[in-house]
Amino acid sequence: MNTTISLNAHRNPFIKNVLTFFSSPLALAVGLVFASDSLLFGSWIAHIPHVKAKLGLSDAQLGLVLFAMPVGLLLMNPLTGRIIARLGEARACLWSAVGLALAVCIPINAPNAYVLSLGLFLMGLNASLINVAMNTAATNLERQQNIVIMSACHGMWSLGGLLGSAIAGVVIAQHISPSLHVFVMSALILVLTLVLQPKLAQIPSSSRTETGEKAGSSFVKPTLDLWLMILIGVAVSMGEGVALDWSAVYLRETLDASSQVAALGFGCFSLTMTGLRFVGDAITPRIGARRWLQIGGLVGAAGLALAILVPYPATALIGFALLGVGCSLGAPILYAAALRIPGIPPAAGLATFASFSFVGFLAGPPLIGFIAEAAGLYYGLGFVGLMMLVSSLVARKVNLY
Repeated sequence: MNTTISLNAHRNPFIKNVLTFFSSPLALAVGLVFASDSLLFGSWIAHIPHVKAKLGLSDAQLGLVLFAMPVGLLLMNPLTGRIIARLGEARACLWSAVGLALAVCIPINAPNAYVLSLGLFLMGLNASLINVAMNTAATNLERQQNIVIMSACHGMWSLGGLLGSAIAGVVIAQHISPSLHVFVMSALILVLTLVLQPKLAQIPSSSRTETGEKAGSSFVKPTLDLWLMILIGVAVSMGEGVALDWSAVYLRETLDASSQVAALGFGCFSLTMTGLRFVGDAITPRIGARRWLQIGGLVGAAGLALAILVPYPATALIGFALLGVGCSLGAPILYAAALRIPGIPPAAGLATFASFSFVGFLAGPPLIGFIAEAAGLYYGLGFVGLMMLVSSLVARKVNLY
């Protein structure tokens, strides 16, 4: 009986992909870097309403302060390729994770908006580097072992966010100091990062690709298809960003949910995103990458419409869960496609797409803050829903190669 179950599991492509990922120590090590990144973000994000109230910030002021993170990202972007080429992916992951773990302790303890902005700026610098480094490491491992793990790695990122949100919910319910919570999580990530280094060092660095291209190539002028991918990526990233930075605020301040329920907004989003990403490497070949991007945009837009048009905490949580479905496979599909664009070196395509799309992830929430200040948070969420709808239409025209 057990043998039959085992054989069926290995024949099932959804289970097979998950088993392949978790049975590879190197793949799991890369996945844990993804999880560490989002665990830190999730730990900080759940406390944004606390920091907003403590410093007496309006929606527009919070939006302006949050813009410090994409500024750090943009300043670091041109340097990520050179840093990774010099350090290698393993050490780049190490130092960026250390920097992020230290930087995240600043905003939660900020005495004013200026220190808060500085902390978020430093988070942006390190988030930019770790984003490119860990995705490049995942790509290198796929080539080395002839496996497909990109979607599962992004699933680990979602899992980290889900775990961070869940822990934050417990911390808030138990009235534990947000500063203590973030400090403990940062310390755990520092230890985990050091433990992972021997495994990450075993993954070959892409100092040179098969075509002789130097790793960390600079950005390239996007082709039409790359521009379309970037547009879709920005919409998906804004969907992720609104769940990260504004779901708790929307639930707590607009819908008057309790602090514990508000912390579940990002958790519901991460739950659906995580589940789909772990089976995404099996889903995409069956549905088709372009078709999934179309479906995902529609589902994400529908989720935000539900949260806006039926403004209750329970329906908003369902809406954020649907947003997670819509955003789930966008990043894995587009990251992989950016590596295959004819006439563009793979590393340059990846760096260009990752940088632009991550700007959407970080710049979207501040933009929502400005819209919320001018017209209300309903309209801020509606803008992201409109972007998701546009991405569905654009997906019909893009070539993913």
